[in-house]
Amino acid sequence: MILTLELPKELESELANEANQLGLSLSEYTLRVLFSRPAVQGSPKTGGDLVAYWQDAGLIGTRPDIHDSLQHARKIREQAEKRLENVKN
Repeated sequence: MILTLELPKELESELANEANQLGLSLSEYTLRVLFSRPAVQGSPKTGGDLVAYWQDAGLIGTRPDIHDSLQHARKIREQAEKRLENVKN
């Protein structure tokens, strides 16, 4: 089925940027977003459910640039803490 949509320029830009970050075409990324939609209605209840949801949505392994997930999480947390410190000062 072919579906043609007129998106607001802002939304098109956001989707294109997200697709680019994942190394996907805009149409492929949009399909992934649409395929993941039904799973959102039945929110995951456990960690296992969440991982299964991510696998079904094709999100596992989409960041090959992250070699150490714990180190990456620490870096993100440190950046967030610095932002909070800057806001308080």
